[in-house]
Formats: sequence, C-alpha cells, structure tokens
Amino acid sequence: MARVYDVTKGKDYYGPGGGYAFFSGRDGSRAFVSGQFDEAGLIDDVRGLSSSDYLGLKQWEEFYAKDYKKVGLLEGRFYNKQGEVTEEWKQLQRDISAAVKEQDTQDSEKKVFPPCNVEWTKEKGTRFWCTAKSGGIARTWIGVPRKLFYPGRDERCACVRDTGSPSTDPGASSNRGDLDNPHLKQYQDCPPDSFECWNKAK
Repeated sequence: MARVYDVTKGKDYYGPGGGYAFFSGRDGSRAFVSGQFDEAGLIDDVRGLSSSDYLGLKQWEEFYAKDYKKVGLLEGRFYNKQGEVTEEWKQLQRDISAAVKEQDTQDSEKKVFPPCNVEWTKEKGTRFWCTAKSGGIARTWIGVPRKLFYPGRDERCACVRDTGSPSTDPGASSNRGDLDNPHLKQYQDCPPDSFECWNKAK
C-alpha cells in the first residue's frame, strides 16, 4: 500500500525470474487479495473490496513490516510528494478498521452461536449437526441446529444452546437457552430438539 521495502533478502522471490517478481517496482496491492497477477490486476486501487480482503491487506502489510525493512513511500494514490497521507489512505484505514470491528463482532457471535458441522453427499443431501466442538468452538453444551440470519448477510447454520438462561439476559428464569433469539429459525422437517438435521437430496 505505497510503502517501499528492501526485499534483497527475498531476491529469489522478488528478483528477475522470481515467482513474485511482478510485485517489484510497483504498488500492486489489490493483487495480494484478488490473486489477479496480470497488468490489469497489479494495481493500487483497493476500493470496494470485501471485509475479508481488507483484513488480508492488513495481514500482508504486517508481514512486510516484520520481515523487510521499509525504505520509502510511493508518491501517488496514498502519499503525496511530501510523504503526507492522502484522503484515499484515510479511507483505506477506515475500511480496514471497519473490517477488524466486523471480525471481532463475528468472533463474539460465534462463541454464542457456533457454526454447525456440515457434510453433503449426492445420495443423501446435506447434514447439519452439533457436537461439543464445532466451528472451532469448544464448549460444555452441544445445542441444536438453527438457521441464523441477519439483514444483509447470508444465512448460516448455528448450534444453539437449548438450556439455561439466554445469553442476552443471564439472570432470566427461562430454561430455553438462546432458542428464543429473534434471529433464529428452525430447519424445515427437522425435529426441534434434535442435534442434527437433514436437507434431503432431491
């Protein structure tokens, strides 16, 4: 992102004939997350990327800052002739900050609503099921599969705690866990208390 690094120690990769030689001498930031390594893709315009792509840019920036010495800045989209940041640089930082915040929110969400285990076969269709560790989240409960939905986001299968007080009100006398959360709905033809559901193949 317009920062110039001395990559001499990585010359096998960035020197002539190296696998990443196309990055040398230019700001091809977008290609780091798009994977488009031709002239059309090796550009510094990183507007309109997805949240995960902005996180990817942040990780690449951290990688270079750790492994290589910064020796300068590239005048253009992100820095002016005096080395001062531009409005586009400020917008990029806002986009990255928003992506980090969204990731933190989703990480917290996954602790309450861990992703289900999922498998698909042509013969049987899709199976969703819950265990005491699914989606990388270990816990003391198993839960039941439900569709988790939020406006503007794709639905996903979540394992939902079905006993105890709701996460949003730990002092409540309810013993239904998080089943009454308004962002949940049952899978069709799935017993509400079953730890697994099937979307049968047609």
